[in-house]
Amino acid sequence: MIAREDLAEIISGYDPSRLTIGTIGSHSALNIFKGAKEEGFRTVCICEEDDAIVYERFPLADEVIIVEDPSEILEEGVQERLRGMNAVLVPHGSFTAYISAERLADELRVPMFGNRHLLRWEVSRVSQEEWLRRAGLRLPRSFKGPEEIDRPIIAKLPGARGGRGYFIANSPESFHRRVGEMIGRGLLEEGDLERIHLQEYVLGVNVYPHYFSSIIRGEVELLGFDKRYESSVDAIGRIPAREQLEADIAPTYTIVGNIPITLRESLLPEFLRMGDAVQRAAKELAPPGIIGPFCLETIVTEDLEIFAFEISARIVAGTNVEIGTSPYAYLKHGEWMYTGRRIALEIKEALREGRLREVLT
Repeated sequence: MIAREDLAEIISGYDPSRLTIGTIGSHSALNIFKGAKEEGFRTVCICEEDDAIVYERFPLADEVIIVEDPSEILEEGVQERLRGMNAVLVPHGSFTAYISAERLADELRVPMFGNRHLLRWEVSRVSQEEWLRRAGLRLPRSFKGPEEIDRPIIAKLPGARGGRGYFIANSPESFHRRVGEMIGRGLLEEGDLERIHLQEYVLGVNVYPHYFSSIIRGEVELLGFDKRYESSVDAIGRIPAREQLEADIAPTYTIVGNIPITLRESLLPEFLRMGDAVQRAAKELAPPGIIGPFCLETIVTEDLEIFAFEISARIVAGTNVEIGTSPYAYLKHGEWMYTGRRIALEIKEALREGRLREVLT
């Protein structure tokens, strides 16, 4: 793990008047770059050649570093180039999808906005549950193996896979049948079976609150909500039930987009308390806790009970629906605030107060 004194030495060599905000070109990069530009920062994008068209058509990156694979961000030549730009990296889901949390903690010698040590908690379903339980949140039941299944469950894989390969089962037999189907369709591999997490399927509306834990201002802000639009599971409702049964359709949960939600106001107090509780627990797990954006994945039942089933300790793609503004960011900050800009504003305020090291790891 990169030592704090090593990081301090790198930051001390930076020109604070010429900071560059960078990230891997995918996921929420446009969100991050737009916010950085609006707060007056230069930007750098690390991306594969096939993806560069996005950053050409939406020219928000001042510089684009082309790589064959996102993991090349760990190569010393790329890191030297980034440090030469006084770069601060903003992690998103593609960081842990393409690079292990261990390698990010141990090998990435470029300052990162946020607490990189919490990424290790995010990529483990078991660790996530421990974190959420410490925070006192209500969780669905987890199952140690398929032989315990006695109710509808959802089978998930670790990491930021965008829902790919998730499926529903309600018995050991249906679990093994669905696994065979998923392997046959190329959505799962044999090696995935050891890492599948089985969680009770709670019936309700998926709601994803977006928070921002400000170290500089000392508070947790609620910036917005979204829900996901998930491939065939959302499209299947357009097919009459009889045809669904005849076609023997097995829907998947691959995420194709996100939809903004304005929540009923009576639910806001609980969501605000949940965000505060998660940050308190994070301070115990990995001081100073969450730095910047995080997201809970929750389900609200018909009785208005809120179950939390996952946490992301960084910006999530659902915040892309708020570029420009969301109702909650507007209520807190006024016009044109969203997660990408809120990150840049935190860095700017840290610079102004001489506290940059407090928001970087």
